[in-house]
Amino acid sequence: MQPRGTGVDLLLPVLPFAAMAAVAAVEVSAGPEVGYLALFSIGPAFACVSGTVRRALLVGALAFVLCTAAACYDGMLGGRRATVALASVAGVTAAAALAAALRRRAERELADVRSVAEAAQRVLLRPVPTLAGPVRLAVSYTSAAAEARIGGDLYEVVPTLAGTTRVVVGDVQGKGLDAVETAAVVLGAFREAAPDEPDLEAVGTKIERALNRRLEGEEFVSAILAEITADGTVTLLNYGHPPPLVVRADGRAHLAEPAQCAPPLGLAALGPAGPKAHDLDLGSGDQLLLYTDGVTETRDHTGEFYPLLERAGLLSVDDPDGALEALRRDVAAYAAGPLKDDAAMMLLRRRSDEPD
Repeated sequence: MQPRGTGVDLLLPVLPFAAMAAVAAVEVSAGPEVGYLALFSIGPAFACVSGTVRRALLVGALAFVLCTAAACYDGMLGGRRATVALASVAGVTAAAALAAALRRRAERELADVRSVAEAAQRVLLRPVPTLAGPVRLAVSYTSAAAEARIGGDLYEVVPTLAGTTRVVVGDVQGKGLDAVETAAVVLGAFREAAPDEPDLEAVGTKIERALNRRLEGEEFVSAILAEITADGTVTLLNYGHPPPLVVRADGRAHLAEPAQCAPPLGLAALGPAGPKAHDLDLGSGDQLLLYTDGVTETRDHTGEFYPLLERAGLLSVDDPDGALEALRRDVAAYAAGPLKDDAAMMLLRRRSDEPD
């Protein structure tokens, strides 16, 4: 797939010269009566959009030479109109050079921000293992922020002392640095509690307590905790999160709705009780997709939500990473423009070489 904006990127370098050539052609054909000399300043104005300061000055110098030559051709050099046109070209060139300098500085600052975002991603959203007990794993994260790689969605995989594997996928309310900080609190509490707490309820309690020390008002984190045992049994604990998608080896798919609705993490005081754990069995080749609402709340041009259950067949690709990439691409293609929210997905596939 061709990257978006490639055509514009190819056009920008030649645009100043094309514009000045067009002005020169019109000026020569129309004659001195029309007075298009000042339009040569379009060249340096376009040059500052993508070029360096030096390029803006060189294009401005070329525009000045062309304007002078056209004025001589029309017999206007030294006249008021030609003088004003040359002054316009010089002024626009100076402004273009300044704009190019400011743009280059902003680009350097943006590069620094990207580096910080990538470092934060490596710390918060660490690579997950491709194998965990009886399942193969793959993850995908797409940020709604155009220039960042991390936002309010989170995921983690942690082995336990008992030999099982515990997983969390969550979605922090809000965006920006506050969401990143809250995600760090959740992941830190999960990484600390998951290895040795006796059950998922205890892990959820630890996360809830950590959030209560951090959150204010009605801030919250929807999340789903999962524990996978060696025999393929998956225990789910849902804190106000979209239900996981279960895809059986024969292609049948359904949503694993929680046995009891519960409020998100951070809002435990508003609910009568916490979530109830429920189990499901993953047979050979069965899959479990954990995701955030950035996937299912993606809309097409008619405003319809993304039909995840109907697209379950995309996960039939042999490689879990390839299957998740196919689904990610389909979500992106379905969206009417850029994603409005972060979208995180984690795919767990029971290995076919494992006994049922």
